[in-house]
Amino acid sequence: MRFMIIVKASTDSEAGIMPGEGVIDGMGRFNQGLIDRGLLVAAEGLQASSKGARVRNSKGGVTVTDGPFAETKELIAGFWIVDVRSREEVIGLVTDLMRQVPFEEGEEIEIRKVFEASDWQEGGVDPGRIEKEQEQRRLAGGA
Repeated sequence: MRFMIIVKASTDSEAGIMPGEGVIDGMGRFNQGLIDRGLLVAAEGLQASSKGARVRNSKGGVTVTDGPFAETKELIAGFWIVDVRSREEVIGLVTDLMRQVPFEEGEEIEIRKVFEASDWQEGGVDPGRIEKEQEQRRLAGGA
């Protein structure tokens, strides 16, 4: 099962300040460990929200708002997608990450399960739609 590990934005990440060498080195070791164990699907850092935009469906139209966005605690600075056997395994990985990387005090990492075909089947979604979505994912190079 796949999980997304989400690193929340900070004042520094929103200011475009790169993490210190200790954080970068620690994340590099963590990434290599995931690769060595065959667990890493994707991992990326995101640039500050000032370089992004939000697109909203609003009263029958579409509204585009350029960044930056004020609520730093609601923004994402980076993510990993891992393929593991259980929720407990990913929690263990993130616990190890927090111990290995010198994140700032109070840093919080969120873990979210990615929908799988079985989740859709349990929800009563038409099997033909599920099959089409899986084919699209395969063609796009996803899991």
